Amino acid sequence: MVTPEETIRALKEEGTMALDGIRMPDGCYADGTWELNVHVTDLNRDVTLRVTGEVHIGGVMLKLVEKLDELSVTGEVVALHWCKAVSKMTGVLNVKHSVGITAVGQRECGAGAWVGDSMQNPVAAHPTPELDLLLAASGAQSGVRTDVKKDWSDHALWWEKKRTWLLKTHWTLDKYGIQADAKLQFTPQHKLLRLQLPNMKYVKVKVNFSDRVFKAVSDICKTFNIRHPEELSLLRKPRDPTKKKKRKIDDQSEDEALELEGPLITPGSGTDVLYIGPVKGSIYSSPGLYSKTMTPTYDSHDGSPLSPTSAWFGDSALSEGNPGILAVSQPITSPEILAKMYKPQALLDKAKINQGWLDSSRSLMEQDVKENEALLLRFKYYNFFDLNPKYDAIRINQLYEQSKWAILLEEIECTEEEMMMFAALQYHINKLSIMSSENHLNNSDKEVDEVDAALSDLEITLEGGKTSTILGDITSIPELADYIKVFKPKKLTLKGYKQYWCTFKDTSISCYKSKDESSGTPAHQMNLRGCEVTPDVNISGQKFNIKLLIPVADGMNEIWLRCDNEKQYAHWMAACRLASKGKTMADSSYNLEVQNILSFLKMQHLNPDPQLIPEQVTTDINPECLVSPRYLKKYKNKQMSLIEAKMRFIQAWQSLPEFGITHFIARFQGGKKEELIGIAYNRLIRMDASTGDAIKTWRFSNMKQWNVNWEIKMVTVEFADDVRVSFICTEVDCKVVHEFIGGYIFLSTRAKDQNESLDEEMFYKLTSGWV
Repeated sequence: MVTPEETIRALKEEGTMALDGIRMPDGCYADGTWELNVHVTDLNRDVTLRVTGEVHIGGVMLKLVEKLDELSVTGEVVALHWCKAVSKMTGVLNVKHSVGITAVGQRECGAGAWVGDSMQNPVAAHPTPELDLLLAASGAQSGVRTDVKKDWSDHALWWEKKRTWLLKTHWTLDKYGIQADAKLQFTPQHKLLRLQLPNMKYVKVKVNFSDRVFKAVSDICKTFNIRHPEELSLLRKPRDPTKKKKRKIDDQSEDEALELEGPLITPGSGTDVLYIGPVKGSIYSSPGLYSKTMTPTYDSHDGSPLSPTSAWFGDSALSEGNPGILAVSQPITSPEILAKMYKPQALLDKAKINQGWLDSSRSLMEQDVKENEALLLRFKYYNFFDLNPKYDAIRINQLYEQSKWAILLEEIECTEEEMMMFAALQYHINKLSIMSSENHLNNSDKEVDEVDAALSDLEITLEGGKTSTILGDITSIPELADYIKVFKPKKLTLKGYKQYWCTFKDTSISCYKSKDESSGTPAHQMNLRGCEVTPDVNISGQKFNIKLLIPVADGMNEIWLRCDNEKQYAHWMAACRLASKGKTMADSSYNLEVQNILSFLKMQHLNPDPQLIPEQVTTDINPECLVSPRYLKKYKNKQMSLIEAKMRFIQAWQSLPEFGITHFIARFQGGKKEELIGIAYNRLIRMDASTGDAIKTWRFSNMKQWNVNWEIKMVTVEFADDVRVSFICTEVDCKVVHEFIGGYIFLSTRAKDQNESLDEEMFYKLTSGWV
């Protein structure tokens, strides 16, 4: 007998079933549900789900995975493609009887059958090679995967129309604003990306496309063992406007010549990191960004990797058995490679390159980056923190490569003497790199005491270098006094340099008309604390100038100092650099700075009689056969090592006047023409677009705040003494300029005693803005 409760339940179920099939004009069903279309990229098929707006994202993903597993378990996909393969062979397909279940674990389909212990593990009962090939081809063409169990843990929902990831799984569809007309994608978060490293080589890396670019770059740098990833970012490849448009296949063929095979697996990609080399079972784990307990991973002499690092990267031809390949500089094989590279012809071209920087606060997918797309990994911020040869061989080498290509492609200006000096350093580095790759240099003959080596490392870390002489007890601060020519450049000025008797005390320079008046009141006095010091040297022309940008209330005053010789220039330049940092000549690094400047000038000297240079000698010189072992051992230790040569190259690059300035095309408030805004690690520069001359300079140390009007894309920076600067970026999103300013402010907060990971939230607060 049927109870009333059962009758009521049956009536409700019938009503629900009736309502379930009734569709309203707005696309929803009478029971309040509606159809959500989800495209599964791995299977290349659409799946329709019945949902309500109150279903959270996690529930949608759960329903989707259950439905996909249900399709796989029932065998519909496998049987369908098997029958298609049979029909192609026989020419007959009986739709009604193509799929018939004969027993548990068996499916008949034409001439072949699936046999297994269950429906979850089908195997071919009578395998036919031709049919297997057709089945594989059919499955590959349609993109349908026939495996029963699949790991969907790396997948997430992507809303193409809104260009956003639905990563907050506790949010409901209504909260996201998703309705029946929305089309979502169920796609892996980790995808392959082709990266051009600073050495111009390409490598494939598996990157999380749902992470913010800042986090993605951190994972990439962790894979490459590059510390301080906050200094790098991703850049879109610039197009050469002087060349005609080429086919995409031609561009790829040029890149493949420099391809380093992969892929490498970034941390957290959900894929096991495989090993290479003779040591198996060990997986490299990158040290903390600011770890004090790091063990040296490289030989500080030649930059070669130490033995415990033989299992860094994945099973990849990137290393070809040598995990330290990214720490080895590879010379340019032919001039044709250099000729094919894009060279900016003017400052405006350099500014257009910077349009391609990706937004660090958004993900790759949100910025329309496709899988296998080529991006450039570059040092974005020219504020390199704690370069240590023991731990940063790869970082130093990639930094050297970026500086080398910047000089060769004339992205930064240098004089003829400087170019020859850079060429000599490149030759030395290439020579040592070849020797290091063939046979790592043996340093056992140095016989350096461990205590002395530790003290030397401590001295380098604390003071930035090794002092050549032991300073005695300093009872008074050293001073400089000499005749110096002083010039204050102004527009339409006809006056030249005027000679003064100048004295350098503490951090100030006092100028007197003569030496006899030095006891009286100076004619001019300059406090160099916080100033900008730029060299202007021409060895062949015997020009030794020091350009000073001294901060004042309304900007910066420009003063030029001209010295008579190299020795005078080295002492005054060293004193100016220390004074700009608030240090005096009593600092222990003063003598080292003088010696570095003198050695830098010495490298720029040219041969006085270039016409007397003999023809190129093809025979390699073997010093061991020309010098006795005693003297060979004495001078071998004085030879510049590979890592030291790279550091010297980077330091020379940093000494160039245009170093570290990122240009953008802008129109200043009240201006009628386009100008350039230059952003350095410590200042903003208003520049002439045609000549590159600095019109006005403002230092970040005097900055009170900066704001962005996102509607009109205007950046406003307020400095001390009510100085206000406003400009509009004409050919780049103002977000890029805003990120550069905030990024340099963020980098200025780093400290050597910091033993923790980066504060990502602070970076986003300073750079993301309110879009």
